[in-house]
Amino acid sequence: MSSVTVIEVPQWRSSGSRTAERLVEGADLLAGMVAGGERIQVDERLRVDVADGSNPGELAVTAARVRSAWEGVDGFPVTVGGDCAVDLEPIAAAVREYGDRLVVVWFDAHGDLNTPESSPSGAFHGMVLRALTGEGHRELVPTVPVDPRRIVLAGARDLDVAEVEFIERAGVRHVSVGELADSEALLAAVSQAGGGDGAVAVYVHIDLDVLDPAEFASVGTPAAGGVRAGQLLGLVEAVAGRYEIAGLGIMEYEPHRVEDRGLLAPLVAALVQACAPASTL
Repeated sequence: MSSVTVIEVPQWRSSGSRTAERLVEGADLLAGMVAGGERIQVDERLRVDVADGSNPGELAVTAARVRSAWEGVDGFPVTVGGDCAVDLEPIAAAVREYGDRLVVVWFDAHGDLNTPESSPSGAFHGMVLRALTGEGHRELVPTVPVDPRRIVLAGARDLDVAEVEFIERAGVRHVSVGELADSEALLAAVSQAGGGDGAVAVYVHIDLDVLDPAEFASVGTPAAGGVRAGQLLGLVEAVAGRYEIAGLGIMEYEPHRVEDRGLLAPLVAALVQACAPASTL
């Protein structure tokens, strides 16, 4: 059995989706799905109250509450959103704990690498990964940034020009959907991001729009040509089979199709089971 702590953050106001309020229900449903694994014991489910607003100061209030929730976590941490900005503090906490051992694997159809100046939408969920590297709204930049060379962007296929420029300039590893057909390409990228050090710890972030909308469409910003659910699970299992997992975040579920819920529930349970250490009880 594995002991898991679920941190539920129903934040939606930093999303650019027109239907973002669905993320509130999505966070609740995701939190409930975590317990579906046969070898998972949810010891605690923490629901974080979110600030009522989308400006940087208000988002920083929610981030501080997430940070406080993380400080009391005993079991393996699974954070569910909500929009992608929910993972700001969990990843910042992992950086503080693991330091240069940490690699961030960011499964997402988008880069989330804009700045306030380059963002076409102005929505922070499209800037959160860039903020984690130390660039962005002052209130939302962590004290210890992530080295961009220790980021693996997996499955992104809808990138803005400024994001592509940053990826190339800063050394972010980008593994395309086509390359993800073979888990070895992802594992190689993680190894390179970690400097070839086998002691790497990986934080796994999953924006559900990394999935192909032909199979799973309950997201606010779908992009054609994504990975399949079984493929995503296999990729995460490959990473977890080789590296310690520092935490798991699952974001951006906007429930509106029954068939999507039927696909997602066993997927979430299996992802948690793959990532959570088996000997925590």
